Amino acid sequence: MKRRALLISNSTLYGGGYLEHCQEQIREFLGDKVKRVLFVPYALHDRDVYAKKARQKFESLGYGLDSIHEDPNPVEAVRKAEGIFIGGGNTFRLLKDLYDNNLVSEINRRVFQDGIPYIGSSAGTNVATASINTTNDMPIVFPPSFKAIGLIPFNINPHYLDTDPNSEHMGETREKRIEQYHEERDTPPVMGLREGSMLLVEGDKAILLGTTRARLFIRGKKATEHEPGTDFTFLLTENLP
Repeated sequence: MKRRALLISNSTLYGGGYLEHCQEQIREFLGDKVKRVLFVPYALHDRDVYAKKARQKFESLGYGLDSIHEDPNPVEAVRKAEGIFIGGGNTFRLLKDLYDNNLVSEINRRVFQDGIPYIGSSAGTNVATASINTTNDMPIVFPPSFKAIGLIPFNINPHYLDTDPNSEHMGETREKRIEQYHEERDTPPVMGLREGSMLLVEGDKAILLGTTRARLFIRGKKATEHEPGTDFTFLLTENLP
């Protein structure tokens, strides 16, 4: 299997700049074979400003960047892309525009069949998974389906937040909401990626990278904590609930 994906929890880590905390992983992931990256800015409203920000960062890393919103034929842009980067913002807006532009299946095909590298951050990580059912975002628009690109067979919850025992907030915690998701039948695992963490997927292998732990939720089981370096290959290969 040619699949390659770098799924990042967050674009900006406290105290640093845009993609600064993961820039070395991005550079190592893309290598020297990729010269230009296709950026998908659909998750934010002002795509010109967003593309400018992403272009400046990727050029500083040695890569050219083309924004898909500047191309009159988005499908053809994906077909010609050497690599794809989808940034954060609102996941519902992002997925709707991916469907509206007939890109969900095309990105899946390019990653699985052609092996082009896919980088996602926050919302861009959400849409790479099985579905966006466990996003943190508000449904400001309604995509035709919650089914996502499907580069991995489980869900990710980016920006995962732990329960604060000193908080007086009485609403549901992030963990409780994921548990509610797993009360439904046939729901896949959910990986809570804390800010600073990312999942590297290469073929049938998956490993946790970054500086923070991940929390894994599997339906019918107790949630578990995992350190950077953990091998999550079993999530790609085992038939989990």
